[in-house]
Amino acid sequence: MKKIKIGAVGLGRLGYQHAENIAFKIPGAELVALCDKDEVKLNKTADAWGIPNRYTDYEDMITNQALDAVVISSPSSLHTTQIAQALDAGLHVFSEKPLGTNLEECKIAEEAVERHPELVFMLGFMRRYDPSYAYAREKIRNGDIGNVVLFRGYSQDPESCIEGAIAYAGHSGGQFIDMAVHDIDLARWMVDSEPITIHAIGGCYAHQEFGAFKDGDNVAALMQMENDAMVFLFAGRTAPHGYNVETEIIGTKATLRIASVPQKNMVEILDHHGVRQECSQDFLERFEQAYLAEINEFIKCIHDHRKPEVTVYDGTKTTEIAYQCKKAFETNELIRM
Repeated sequence: MKKIKIGAVGLGRLGYQHAENIAFKIPGAELVALCDKDEVKLNKTADAWGIPNRYTDYEDMITNQALDAVVISSPSSLHTTQIAQALDAGLHVFSEKPLGTNLEECKIAEEAVERHPELVFMLGFMRRYDPSYAYAREKIRNGDIGNVVLFRGYSQDPESCIEGAIAYAGHSGGQFIDMAVHDIDLARWMVDSEPITIHAIGGCYAHQEFGAFKDGDNVAALMQMENDAMVFLFAGRTAPHGYNVETEIIGTKATLRIASVPQKNMVEILDHHGVRQECSQDFLERFEQAYLAEINEFIKCIHDHRKPEVTVYDGTKTTEIAYQCKKAFETNELIRM
């Protein structure tokens, strides 16, 4: 089978992980180019992995005739422009979330995808590829829990990572767009419905710096969906125990809970603190297998000449909902969709 030759842009935490996975863990792919503004990091990484082509300019990278596809892990505000540029250059595209930080940006991506139906575009909603979430969705689709009453999603980053979150706050788009977008996507995917009303609250409980961007360090939203299901989302930056993503879906016949107690593994530690379990400390650790699975799916879609389940329109819809959550948070008013 021909290997798909990929250029990766962005060597932040997740971008580095994607690039490393492509270079060493995805059998059907070959990493042939890297792009990052930090030339020192770029050359150090490329030298260590033996990557021949390296760029500090994305537009230069996508002119490389050896490339079949790009993986985009750049800052959120660059996503849609880079998606359009790559598709117009004849390249398949995998982009990290969010699709865009506003609807105008999302439309740029939509139009580019529509211009190139022959190419594969995939958005990085990796939780769909986590085995536990995939299993839960099948239970819902099979009717095992009856009608969905409530979807509850918690996403919390550890306090130990707060400096990076504050530094990124100015161009993140806000908590709902940057962080809660995963739970918004899961809610739409699992409940199989769209919101009709949104109310959001929150504040700067530990770090006032977020207030400068009309954001909070902990925020929440309550939605009513078209099928009457309720959705509650909580996104926080100040968890003292580690990275914590938990989900609950309450149905009329049963309840599903995913990672209701966040834990690194199945080990229990018995020491002078008592009996305890350790927590994952970041998203890379918790969703390691999901990140591999989503890139594998991207490569398979290219080989099989088919489109992935998650589409550009899913990206637009989650951005729209996240933006309305942000608006509800800022105005403290009920938003009707």
